[in-house]
Amino acid sequence: MDTVIGIDGDDAAVQFERLAILGVGLLGGSFALAARRARLARHIVGYSKSPTTTRTALERGVIDEEADSALRAVHGADLVLLAVPVASTADLLKQLRHGLEPHALVMDVGSTKGNVVAAAQAQLGARQSQFVPCHPIAGKEKSGVLHAEAGLFDGKRVVLTPLPANSDSLVDIATEAWEAIGGVVSIMSPQEHDAAFAAVSHLPHLLAFSYVYALSSQPQGSAFLQLAGPGFRDFSRIAGGDAQMWRDILQANRDDVLHQLHLYKQALAGFEAQMRQGNWAAVESLIRRASQVRQGWDAPSAADDDV
Repeated sequence: MDTVIGIDGDDAAVQFERLAILGVGLLGGSFALAARRARLARHIVGYSKSPTTTRTALERGVIDEEADSALRAVHGADLVLLAVPVASTADLLKQLRHGLEPHALVMDVGSTKGNVVAAAQAQLGARQSQFVPCHPIAGKEKSGVLHAEAGLFDGKRVVLTPLPANSDSLVDIATEAWEAIGGVVSIMSPQEHDAAFAAVSHLPHLLAFSYVYALSSQPQGSAFLQLAGPGFRDFSRIAGGDAQMWRDILQANRDDVLHQLHLYKQALAGFEAQMRQGNWAAVESLIRRASQVRQGWDAPSAADDDV
């Protein structure tokens, strides 16, 4: 790829002339700021469905140029980042495919990978070889470009799920790009990714949403909330996530999430059965086992990661 050059000093080992960010929100805006900090790209162009978003990004120095369409944004770009809801991936790829440069690397930030891979294979045809699916494990409860920050990916896990059509060299370039902005890269298959994140991210969010919904639906729910403390805050934090984004994630990864939900319901039923029987020694044993697992877990990234 012509855009990959060696650089000495503090600059990135991989550099691109033109970076196109499609979806200049929290993740897209943070990638742009991180790329600017790392000198990963010389010129950054942004496109979002809302012109107000790209205008704000331009005014805040997140991007260097606004584009009025995805097609115009990718024209001349040698690195393209899709930072849109996973349900919008197929439509966006359809819009940009005819403007994509033959040498461009395309990546995404989607929280599910099976549906993203299917979209790339359906919409890009032979050019799917240019698309490397990615998932940075970073986020906040608050979305939008106003909350973007250059350090969002520092020390955070970034999972790559390469396509069979990807060359090893292109995957290496994608890896170097994420590492240049602070990411720690892992590689797995799309199927492994979706199964794992159904367990450690998607189901926990579903449980948090369900719990807060159940609490607020009680006649005394508002009064109970007034008494809530750190335990409620910690458990319910992720229930503040974006509704549309999480609907899309649960829809895209439905089967894996439902499988994890089934396992959870079995575990919960075990606790319930022991409590109903008054077998408190068994309850203590179940709690101890869970507590030991949690205490032995070494978080791979910061506590504010959401997906």
